[in-house]
Amino acid sequence: MSVLSGLEPQLLWKFFDEIRKIPHPSGSEEKLAEYVISLAKKQNLDYTQDEVGNVVIRKPATPGHEKSPAIVLQSHLDMVGEKNSDKEFDFETQAIDIKVDGEWLTADGTTLGSDNGVGIAAALAILHDDSLVHGPIEALFTIDEERGLVGAQSLSPDLLKGRKMINMDSEEIGVFSIGCAGGADSHITLPVQRKPAEKDTLVKIHLYGLRGGHSGIDIHEGRGNALKILTRLLFQVHKQIPLELHCLNGGDKHNAIPREATAQVAIQKSQVADLEKWFDVAIKDVRIEFEPLEKNISIAIDALDTQVPAVMELDSQNTFLGLIFALPHGPLAWSKTIKGLVETSNNVASIKCAENQIKIHLSSRSSNQSALQATLDKLVAITHLADGAIEQPPGYPGWRPNLDSEILQVALQAYKEVADKEASYEAIHAGLECGLIGEKYSGMDMISVGPTIKHPHSPDERVHIGSVDLFYKHVVKMLEKLA
Repeated sequence: MSVLSGLEPQLLWKFFDEIRKIPHPSGSEEKLAEYVISLAKKQNLDYTQDEVGNVVIRKPATPGHEKSPAIVLQSHLDMVGEKNSDKEFDFETQAIDIKVDGEWLTADGTTLGSDNGVGIAAALAILHDDSLVHGPIEALFTIDEERGLVGAQSLSPDLLKGRKMINMDSEEIGVFSIGCAGGADSHITLPVQRKPAEKDTLVKIHLYGLRGGHSGIDIHEGRGNALKILTRLLFQVHKQIPLELHCLNGGDKHNAIPREATAQVAIQKSQVADLEKWFDVAIKDVRIEFEPLEKNISIAIDALDTQVPAVMELDSQNTFLGLIFALPHGPLAWSKTIKGLVETSNNVASIKCAENQIKIHLSSRSSNQSALQATLDKLVAITHLADGAIEQPPGYPGWRPNLDSEILQVALQAYKEVADKEASYEAIHAGLECGLIGEKYSGMDMISVGPTIKHPHSPDERVHIGSVDLFYKHVVKMLEKLA
């Protein structure tokens, strides 16, 4: 039996159990889209799949509510595929292994996919349950949200008729999102000149044990970025123990704070012990610096029994380390109108070393378009100082809060009825599809709700089981009030 057996609401958890068995990392949502469509066909519901893979399923209103406004239920089909380095797992082929940990549902060494699997499951449960009271429903399932809101960017203006939308991609029960940041990515290419190594021993330096997390929702906490920390340490140790850098790699997803980073350097065999001692002291200082956020920062130094490959020329090495050291990471400005909200941030997301070039991926966010553009321009300026090339594809807009929103008032009233307590609302420093959807569909009145999800985009992701039941009851009550 599934560990989800007996959990409420049973219909939602039944669909979530099916969803987690279907591989659906960003860019590979086809099988999950096929599953969603198969359910529509079984229920004889009208559906549309557009050219990029977004799916809309339409369910008629319950009898007597045909004239009610159509409500869009929106969620995204993809999940972030992140795993611990010691976990053997293929997100393209394997089902997510889940387990119950007290009041929480989590996965075994990988992301769980509650972001946005719970939202998908809620929509499917509502489409399936004919006992509910609601007006016409358009259930919108978008693709490739996590890599840059790709599906939402491709929506055609005539796909949706509804102008009231419940986005189900928030991550704290009873705290509604009514605004979000816009964002854009930057891709840096840095040329590298290499030479035969002069040192005789190749050493692997592995920094690990950081918490990582979502580069929007968690960025305000000041969690460590493995790429930034390891670069800094290499920059500093080189002053005392000359080393020749072969490569530095780490990070994967643009919206995840890097948890691990690995470098390979050449040094003299006689200096391996000195290198170990230096890093032993340095990592203790880093732990103190990041207390109490990062309690498990660790570093491993391993001399490799292999031929030393070509290393970077000293000028290339210095330029590379200097560039990464100089690139900003974390909050860059705080909102002047909403206390505690990050206005602008940047995430140094990934570094991939190749023979003749290094690829660096950055993700910037801001609720202020002018500040976002200034940040992007700053990244261009820093890159040009390092004689690198930079590409900045079009970003996505933010979502401006509307305190006069009708659906916000309905959401507040419905939550009070089902939870017997008041809800709150906020703008968030993360990208939601609401910004793009609101731009494409003029007059769209939107709210974003969800259960309590901790540590999304990391293998520590977990969802509070009880909050899922309350989340579902809340959405159902909203539909009833809007009918």
